[in-house]
Amino acid sequence: MNDRTGAHPLRRLVVLRHAKSAWPVDVADHERPLAPRGRRDAPAAGRALAEADCLPDLALCSTAVRARQTWDLAAAQWGTPPPVRNDRRLYAASPAGLLAVVHEVPAEVETLLLIGHNPGLEELVLALADDGLDDTLERVRTKFPTSAIAALSWRGTTWRDLVPGGALLTSVTVPRGAKT
Repeated sequence: MNDRTGAHPLRRLVVLRHAKSAWPVDVADHERPLAPRGRRDAPAAGRALAEADCLPDLALCSTAVRARQTWDLAAAQWGTPPPVRNDRRLYAASPAGLLAVVHEVPAEVETLLLIGHNPGLEELVLALADDGLDDTLERVRTKFPTSAIAALSWRGTTWRDLVPGGALLTSVTVPRGAKT
């Protein structure tokens, strides 16, 4: 939907790095589950997204077990979670590969949640952000830890309009769940 000025609609790409994973012996990387801390932090990420009014219209999630578990625990914090698409291409993807998947998102989606892995997610955020509010860019350059959330805003008619250097990094948060 266009705003009153006739400009392209404001869109948001919200990037969530999966929560802390376990390293069980003899388990393939793709199959690694969340660690206890990850099972605490993923719901905190869901609450943080809701509190920041960053609930997505669609979520794209890596097929890795730890990413899917992060999604399940985060989305359980919302009344009605949006649709999710698990996409194998998001696992161990480069920034260019991640952006190619984002470019396929339907135009009616205004807020997209992308759940995946480093270093690809961190590099994607840095590539897309032309600028950042406060110290957000420096925070991502320093460290984009597990459960980190980065929100980027930009204007465009379709997701294909999102290009490197074309977005504003509006926030970076790292939610942590309380130990019980």
